[in-house]
Amino acid sequence: MGEKMNAVTDAEFDQTVLKSDKPVLVDFWAEWCGPCRQVSPILEELNQDHGDKITFLKMNVDENPVTPSNYKVTGIPTINVYVNGELAKSIVGAKPKAALLKELADFTA
Repeated sequence: MGEKMNAVTDAEFDQTVLKSDKPVLVDFWAEWCGPCRQVSPILEELNQDHGDKITFLKMNVDENPVTPSNYKVTGIPTINVYVNGELAKSIVGAKPKAALLKELADFTA
């Protein structure tokens, strides 16, 4: 089992994500979302392996509607990577670990 990811809220998003000095991955998810539950343990493993290079956070879209709306998150899970306050990559849908690693290679290398 991987390391638990911290949650981020609408109120903390600017400070925690956009002002971070390293890339930040935000997993947009919801309690009722099956694919979100599939991808969660994979992200926790990646957090354990690559947490020194990239910050892993989760955002519950039901509890925090503002940020997902601002970033046009319409389907979940959506995994967004932010670098220097900008959206650098968006991965929509549950993917296996190998596919996620490939997608995130630019940020974890």
